[in-house]
Amino acid sequence: MKVGPLNLITDVQGIRVGNSEDAKLKSGVSVVICDVPTVASVQVLGGAPGTRETDLLEPHNTVENIDAIVLSGGSAFGLDAASGAQAALREAGVGFAVGDMRIPIVPTAILFDLLNGGDKNWGRFAPYREMGYEAVKSAGRKFLLGTSGAGAGALTVGLKGGLGSASCVMDNGITIGALAAVNAVGSANIGKTRHFWAAPFEIDDEFGGLGMPHPMPNDATAIRLKFRDEKPLKNTTIAVIATDAVLTKASAKRLAISAHDGFARAIWPSHTPFDGDLVFGLATGASGKELQPESVIDFYATAAAVMTRAIARGVYAAEPSPGDLFPCWSALP
Repeated sequence: MKVGPLNLITDVQGIRVGNSEDAKLKSGVSVVICDVPTVASVQVLGGAPGTRETDLLEPHNTVENIDAIVLSGGSAFGLDAASGAQAALREAGVGFAVGDMRIPIVPTAILFDLLNGGDKNWGRFAPYREMGYEAVKSAGRKFLLGTSGAGAGALTVGLKGGLGSASCVMDNGITIGALAAVNAVGSANIGKTRHFWAAPFEIDDEFGGLGMPHPMPNDATAIRLKFRDEKPLKNTTIAVIATDAVLTKASAKRLAISAHDGFARAIWPSHTPFDGDLVFGLATGASGKELQPESVIDFYATAAAVMTRAIARGVYAAEPSPGDLFPCWSALP
């Protein structure tokens, strides 16, 4: 197993990512674009999700393929980002054909970043529709992590969150990549240290190379929550796990389920009643490789490991900006 050329979800053939953000707003949008209609499913394990077009992703429902995935800040206002992304895709002639109409299929998930120090006095209409449009237009194989896209206003426990991504190429040639907007109620760090819960899965010092702390701090497993002294707010880690393997819709759902193990390895606690934790599973099939019985368990375990790394990289890459409520990981002593 090795890291892909970019160590990004776009190492999966047929995937591009575009970001749009507003520094004053402290929020943004990320769009995962599928170059061809792509098999997809979803798994929600958080207790406070915000979504659009996720029911159609269940294996028993009719639509098999999607055109893009939107991850957006803005809580429920951010669902507008899908309309902007859909408009840009329709202009490009992309979408499910119904007669002479093209309907881009764009499932969407949002995170809560409304109370993060940004200026949310946007007037009558929230800006997310235009940001979704801009994100599609900016899409490519290379994109920024940390305080970018849907991670622009993300927070965790006492630290800024961010947009993270990672990839790997399995020994059988199948590529798996993850994209995560990390805005969790819980913490990606062990206690108040610089060490990440994800440390055992790190490759090539991609998030600092610190390993696990020794000795383990006494407060390592203490339950630290964002805004603990206030009424808990809606938060979320929303993510995409993608592969170039050939999967059915049911197998894409199993891929999404497995990637949630990465949440549990990277964030303590995760999947709380106040998180909207969600993973979209995508399978482009571009490799032409199908899962073999002897490699199935390795495939799904690898998906969890890649997601674990992506989450840590999102927090690691966050950068300071005016009006921040919390410091960045890089500012920790």
